[in-house]
Amino acid sequence: MTRPARRRASRAAGPTGSEVATTTVEVATSASSVKRQNTPVGPPPRRPAHRVRVGWLALAFGVIGIAALASGLTFELIQQRHADATQARQQRFIDTATQTVVNMFSYTQDTIDQSVGRMVDGTSGPLRGMLSANNNVENIKAIFRHTNSSSEAVVNGAALEGVDDVTDNASVLVSLRVTATDMEGVNKPSVPFRMRVIVHEDDTGRMTGYDLKYPDGGN
Repeated sequence: MTRPARRRASRAAGPTGSEVATTTVEVATSASSVKRQNTPVGPPPRRPAHRVRVGWLALAFGVIGIAALASGLTFELIQQRHADATQARQQRFIDTATQTVVNMFSYTQDTIDQSVGRMVDGTSGPLRGMLSANNNVENIKAIFRHTNSSSEAVVNGAALEGVDDVTDNASVLVSLRVTATDMEGVNKPSVPFRMRVIVHEDDTGRMTGYDLKYPDGGN
């Protein structure tokens, strides 16, 4: 006797009985679905400034600027001081040259000794040697007394031709007029002169008439 074939029971996969399979699925929520907070619309907040650092930098630049300005002013003052000293020295050369020729040609009968003495005291070098040689000082006094007159020199102009910083000598061209007056007080015609006076400055800063030359270079 042939047995009928058994049928297999079929069921859905999963636990048996009353247990129900549950599956938890995480659903991603898009950013656009999140409720936005009510925030004010505007530019992003500014970063706090480095006030201390900025202050120190400003102070440093200010100090540098003041130092640069002070250096510039100091340099200008030094330059101006040197220029003033040079100009004053040049003027002293000119004044000494003009005083030398005025002393040579200015005297009165009552002041011959003083005038000649002042002329000699204001000289040095070759000019002083010439005046001191052969009793020339006394001879000059005798000539002045013999004329029985007075003389006055007026400088029309003087120009510094150059300064030799090695010898400390300067050449000054002097233009003057000399007017002699006789014993009766009558002025004679004025005589023009042009003389090149060499002025020397010694180690103490004293300036004297060092030599006399004619404008063409002769002695």
